[in-house]
Amino acid sequence: MKVDLTIKIGGAAGQGLDTIGSVLSKALMRCGFFVFGAQYYLSRIRGGHNTFQIRISDEAIYSMDDEVDILIALDSASIEQHLAEMSDGVVIVDRDTVELGEDRDSLFHVPLLKLAMDAGGNKLYANTVAVGAAMGLLCLDLSVLAEVLSSIFKKKGQEITDNNIKAARAGYDYVRGNYPQGCRFRVEEPGKNEDRMLIAGNDAVGMGALAAGLHLLSAYPMTPSTGVMNYVAANSGKFGVFVEQAEDEISALNMALGASFAGARSMVTTSGGGFSLMVEALGLAGITETPVVIFLAQRPGPATGLPTMTEQGDLLFALHAAQGEFPRCILAPGTPEECFYLTAEAFNIADKYQIPVIIMSDQYLADSLFTCESFDISRISIDRHLLSDEDIKNMQEEYRRYRISSSGISPRAIPGQDGVLVGADSDEHDEFGHIDESRENRIKMTNKRMSKLKLLADEIHLPLVQGPDDADLTLIGWGSTYGPLSEAVHVLNKMGRSVNQVHFSYIYPLPVEDIRNMLSGSGKKICVENNCTGQFARLLLAETGIRMSGNILRYDGLPFSPQSIIASLEEKGVV
Repeated sequence: MKVDLTIKIGGAAGQGLDTIGSVLSKALMRCGFFVFGAQYYLSRIRGGHNTFQIRISDEAIYSMDDEVDILIALDSASIEQHLAEMSDGVVIVDRDTVELGEDRDSLFHVPLLKLAMDAGGNKLYANTVAVGAAMGLLCLDLSVLAEVLSSIFKKKGQEITDNNIKAARAGYDYVRGNYPQGCRFRVEEPGKNEDRMLIAGNDAVGMGALAAGLHLLSAYPMTPSTGVMNYVAANSGKFGVFVEQAEDEISALNMALGASFAGARSMVTTSGGGFSLMVEALGLAGITETPVVIFLAQRPGPATGLPTMTEQGDLLFALHAAQGEFPRCILAPGTPEECFYLTAEAFNIADKYQIPVIIMSDQYLADSLFTCESFDISRISIDRHLLSDEDIKNMQEEYRRYRISSSGISPRAIPGQDGVLVGADSDEHDEFGHIDESRENRIKMTNKRMSKLKLLADEIHLPLVQGPDDADLTLIGWGSTYGPLSEAVHVLNKMGRSVNQVHFSYIYPLPVEDIRNMLSGSGKKICVENNCTGQFARLLLAETGIRMSGNILRYDGLPFSPQSIIASLEEKGVV
């Protein structure tokens, strides 16, 4: 990489960190850089220390760096907590408003408030001044920032747009005129790429659902899943999607099941606490064989836990939720691209196998901003697996909704179609959907439902392998750890170590024999997860018999970075 810089904005909730971060991220991407942005925020309207961190590079990046080059400190806590993270950079701080303790050479005074008042007559423009100052330290073209500000504020009128541009220029000019070298990091702009976009994981999931032909989304808002509902709702008119904010999560999933039973492609979004309330309805989906997609964005529990932080602690819960045994599929995207394509695929899997499909994300993937190439809509197919009127007309026998078949998949008609009666029951039922509590029927119907798992496992994609096939050390991960793991493997191999990565996005069911063959010849195997008990390692052991050589576990509410993974490996003495 020729360019690899990190900018961190620190301050209290309510100081507008998100505004600075999102505007700066968009401007840097417009300059042609790959941008990765991640937020750390507390569950408070005002107060508490928050950060927005932006990493830029001239190569694709999917993770954050631990070292900071530019710190925009909106309060003294930002300096106290993050000065040690500085490599050889600059701290932008308004000495007129932020109380400082010991002076440091890295502190650079920018009168954000004064410049804001001079430019627009309102202290609210101070954040835009800070964005301009950061662009000045990077010696980047201010016209790109002006374009971004114009697009963001045009709905608020020309005066507010012009004042924001003036405020940005005031910060930019102040840095260029007062910083000793004129600018701290003279980086070369790679040049615009119109095919790229800056997108959060949640928005990519929403796009994937719309591309898959979603008809209904029902949800009760719960961080960090709400962004998917917001995205779909904002675009519902264009796509003819019905979005319902239910009174609670119990209602949300039951509404989705009712719509699905009637033939609509349906989805719910939630986090761990809401999913807990959905468990009984999940069992209803299982026994009635009603397809539905559940987006589960994890956060640390139990109970309310850490509602704005990240964790991968719900895997075994999602795998075993609801009483009894029934098939389900679990997917865990690791990038926005996978968020888009796997979400679309989830609907096809749900419809084909008539099962619930759970998409597992987390706060880190859901909220972070990634630079991606435009998604290829031509890769999306919509496969409903429904009986057509012609199919029903040509049937040689009476329709049975739960007909026993070798695959376990029964013919699915929609209530109201001519020539069929669609019966269903939450009690154990026979092939017609009528209650049948006999032992023989129970065995037949359980075997029918569970036999779908073998067929699905045969279609599941194998995990992604990166690095040398004969590596001495294999790092295993799932879901959102993809980015940090991928970069850690790259760095370690450049250091002369022999390391590869095996990353799972298709979590359950697993193609057991293929995975055994893939991992049996590996050297040491370390599973890297954002939880306390190594849940995916336990799943691998239970399903395949493959035991890890060790685990790297993080459960403090923060995501992994490549550096933290490498440091943990060094502590274990395996690299």
